[in-house]
Amino acid sequence: MNKYLCTFALSALVLAACGKKEEAPAAAAAPAAVASAPAAPANTEEKVLNIYNWPDYIPEGMIAAFEKETGIKVNYDTFETNEALHAKLVAGNTGYDLVVPGTVFAKPQIEGGLLQPLDKAKIKNLANLDPALMATMTKADPENKHLVPWAWSFTTVGINKTKVEKALGGMPMPENAWDLVFNPKYTAKLKSCGIAYLDSPTEILPVALHYIGKDAYSNSSDDYKEAAAMLAKVRKDVRLFSSTMIDDIAGGKACAAIGWAGDINIAAGRAKENGSKDVIEALLPSTGALIFIDSIGLTKDAKHPNNAHAFIDFYLRPDNAALMTNEMNYNTGNKAAVEKIKPEIASNKSIFVDADYFGKMIPPSSFTNEARESMANAYNAFKKGK
Repeated sequence: MNKYLCTFALSALVLAACGKKEEAPAAAAAPAAVASAPAAPANTEEKVLNIYNWPDYIPEGMIAAFEKETGIKVNYDTFETNEALHAKLVAGNTGYDLVVPGTVFAKPQIEGGLLQPLDKAKIKNLANLDPALMATMTKADPENKHLVPWAWSFTTVGINKTKVEKALGGMPMPENAWDLVFNPKYTAKLKSCGIAYLDSPTEILPVALHYIGKDAYSNSSDDYKEAAAMLAKVRKDVRLFSSTMIDDIAGGKACAAIGWAGDINIAAGRAKENGSKDVIEALLPSTGALIFIDSIGLTKDAKHPNNAHAFIDFYLRPDNAALMTNEMNYNTGNKAAVEKIKPEIASNKSIFVDADYFGKMIPPSSFTNEARESMANAYNAFKKGK
């Protein structure tokens, strides 16, 4: 596993950088930078494409550029959690052509027939993708038949350093950043400036399990009970269960948070734009952070599959991959975009993780249905303070 992770890590160091994400912009200014090669040839499908993605997770102008080039009207809706997307897919008749699940959820979606195989002959830009990342994705998608990476990053601790240092007083920062959100010694002080958790059991329980020395993707109900007991000790100190983490951090509602590194970096930029002098940063916990890969897939009931393939091919162009990296602070997994990455992005260690740290990180896996039930029960009890 370590050898495998090192291969992935070294590859990741030369990838473009990356939760989680931007509402589809109005069809106004389409940047010239995305016009690399023509998109897929015209087809006889209705000129419509329906996409379901996370909020704040697409570069400004990209939808407009695709619409202008192809004449295909994009309807772009968003969801807040993997659980919400999964429920939509299970219910059927989604009305969407393309969706962006995390690979932890994509595995059962593929096994359940909720996503259909891609026609790779229609996606010539697949060759731009990093082989090591694609190999990692085979854990969810054997032979890479159904998915291509949308972006990847990791779940970690984000802080408003200015406010955290003030709240801690003379207490030094812990060596392990997870202590800031899981250890009562620190949470009791940081509750004064606000602690936020992502409002999702599949984001919180795995890192809680990891913190207490258990498998982050454990299938043991006893492990979830232990994690819940640990979380119960800090419940009174948690201010927010957030589905709007970027705004909550940038707007000062929370000084410490369990969030996606990409979102934390976006929040840092947004705070500066709003005139704040506070320093916001994504931390690298000494025991590792939780890697996630978001992937784009074709729904089983997609009514515009040709348009969907055209968009995937468009998205995988080097210029567009670089836009995702430079504007959204998330890795794209597109090796052809490397030379187009801004120096300040390439030097950010919470985007381009060093190889030695990458080896500490928790790679994506999946859960059994029983584990999901144990996780949901533990999370709901924690959230309700029971």
